[in-house]
Amino acid sequence: MAQMTTTPPITAFSAPPPSEAPVNKPRRGRRSIVASIGLHGTMIVASLIAIGPIAWVLLSSFKPGYAVQSSELTLVKDPTLANYEYVLFDTNFPMWFLNSVLVAAFTMLLGIFFSATTGYAMSRFNFPGRRPLMMVFLITQMFPVAILIVPIYTIMAKLGLINTLPSLVIAYLTIAVPFCAWMLKGYFDSIPNSLDEAASLDGCGPFRTFWTVILPLARPAIAVTGFYTFLTAWGEVAYASAFIQEDEKFTLAYGMRQFVPQFNPQWEYLTAAAILVTIPAGIVFLFAQKHLVSGLTAGGTKG
Repeated sequence: MAQMTTTPPITAFSAPPPSEAPVNKPRRGRRSIVASIGLHGTMIVASLIAIGPIAWVLLSSFKPGYAVQSSELTLVKDPTLANYEYVLFDTNFPMWFLNSVLVAAFTMLLGIFFSATTGYAMSRFNFPGRRPLMMVFLITQMFPVAILIVPIYTIMAKLGLINTLPSLVIAYLTIAVPFCAWMLKGYFDSIPNSLDEAASLDGCGPFRTFWTVILPLARPAIAVTGFYTFLTAWGEVAYASAFIQEDEKFTLAYGMRQFVPQFNPQWEYLTAAAILVTIPAGIVFLFAQKHLVSGLTAGGTKG
């Protein structure tokens, strides 16, 4: 009979079997030097194209009028603060600024309230007319602002709101609320219904559940809504030019048109006013930036 041979077990003191030499494999997705240089070069050029107009406006705001309108291309020529002094102290710019702050603040607060409650209702409740209401919100986004000015102006005239700031707030809400309600509905859909059920078992009604449970979880979406509604009211011109008739009630976007009359444009004052207008929008963006970034991250990881 053939004798069976067994391989002795490897003990802790025995040498391990020889392993194959590691093979250097090329990493997947690794860009070549030429591709990396091309990518970074493209990004630098795109950044310069985006920053270029802003830098030109900033530099022009410190130039005198003859230097701005000159055909000679210079970065800074005879820098001066006279443009800012004229805009702040010799025009109604401070009044326009106050009007814009009031209109934008009320539009933002009311827009967040109406959009959040509407989006939550469409996400959680099945009521008669729910789908037609959603379709109306969607259809209103298809019409340009120019078409809606005439019917909204007629409504405001019948209500006696022409040449008042509340007319602008109402008009801007018609732009912002439908879009933001759709956006918030999608965000509320991503929040589990089990949280609503748990809150109802604890004795919370629908509004208390929305206010204490759902709304804190929707901070990123609320930040996006606030930022969008603020910008909608801050830089809008069409409704402001149609509804406001007195200089003291102009908003910034419409009041700045006085710096560029038909025959004698004052670009030095317009650029200075443009820089001042961007400061509040930048401050709002800095406050909302944290929630904007977290909202994008949450939207990419849910589901």
